[in-house]
Amino acid sequence: MIRIISALLLCFSTACAIAQDAKPLQLADDAPDRHIVVPGDTLWGISGKFLKEPHRWPELWRMNKEQVKNPHRIYPGQVLVLDKSGANPQLRVENVQLQPKVYSEAISKAIPSIPQGAIEPFLSKPSVVEESWMTTTPKIVATQEDRVYIGPGGRAYVAGMKDKAKLWQIFRPAKPVVDPETKETLGHEAFYLGTARQIADGDPATIEVVTAVQEIGVHDRLMPSPTVEIIQYAPHIPTKPIQGQIAAVYGGVKETGRNSIVTLNRGKRDGIALGHVFDLYRNSGERLYREGDEKTTYKLPPEKYGQLFVFRVFDRISYALVMNVSRPVVVSDIVRTP
Repeated sequence: MIRIISALLLCFSTACAIAQDAKPLQLADDAPDRHIVVPGDTLWGISGKFLKEPHRWPELWRMNKEQVKNPHRIYPGQVLVLDKSGANPQLRVENVQLQPKVYSEAISKAIPSIPQGAIEPFLSKPSVVEESWMTTTPKIVATQEDRVYIGPGGRAYVAGMKDKAKLWQIFRPAKPVVDPETKETLGHEAFYLGTARQIADGDPATIEVVTAVQEIGVHDRLMPSPTVEIIQYAPHIPTKPIQGQIAAVYGGVKETGRNSIVTLNRGKRDGIALGHVFDLYRNSGERLYREGDEKTTYKLPPEKYGQLFVFRVFDRISYALVMNVSRPVVVSDIVRTP
C-alpha cells in the first residue's frame, strides 16, 4: 500500500504574518554599542551588525510606513548608537564631531540600502523588454578587424544609432523568462554587457567599448545610458503573504551565490515593491519510506537557507539581490514572505 503524506509546506495565514511581525527584535550576539558609518557601508550591512534579522532594520529605527519608503539618510562619519534603555532596542544618530584626522574630506553621499555596484546596471532599462526591442534598438553589425568578441578599448560598428548620448549601455539580445510554475513566458531579459561611447557618426556609426563585464560582439544591442540614482529604500517585509519562485539566474548559469542577481516570477501585480525582503527555501522533494510491506511517500518541508532584497520591479517579474545564503541558489527555489 502506498500513501502520500504532505507536510504543511508554508504558513501564509494572516495570523502567521501578524505573529511574526510581533516578534521582539533579536540583537546579534556581538552587537556593538555604536558604529561609525564609513564609505562602503550599506543599510543591510550595518543592520547585520546589530540584528540577527537584518531585514528588520526599520523597526530598530522606529520607522513608520512612510519613513520606510523614504528612510533616514545616513552618511559616512555619522555615529550610530544602540539604545537598550527601553523595552525594545533602538538605533539613533549621535550628534558628535569626529576628529578631523578621521575624515579629511567632506563626504555628502548617503549610503545605499544594498551594494550599489552589484545592481547599478539593472536600475536602468531594458533588463525586461518587449519582443519589438529586437528590431528598434541600435545593433552591432561588425567589429574592428572582424574580431569575434571585443573588450574595453575595442571598436565596433553600429547600425541604427540615431540618438545622441555621452555613454551607451550594451546588452545581449533578449531571451524569454519562463515561469517555473505555469511554463508561460513572463517577458524577455536582456543581459547587460558593458558601456561604450560613440567616436564617429554614420550608419553604421563607430563606437569604442569603455567597460565590459562580458565579451561584446555582433548582434549585441545598445541603448543610451541614463543617470542612475542611489536607492534609498530600506529593507522591509511585505504587508501580505507572497510566495513565488526563482524564474532565472542572471547570466544563464545554473546556480549562483551571494551578491548575485536573480529574477522572481512575481511582480507589481502580485504586491511586490522595492525594498521587499523574502526568505529563500529549497524544495526538499519527496522521500520513500519502507517498513515491512508498507511504503509511504513523504513530501518533505522546504528548508530555509537565505534571503533576497528586491531592487527593481516590473508588472509580472522582479529583480532581487541574493543577500545571506548558506547554499547555492538555483532556478525554481521558493521565495516567501519572512
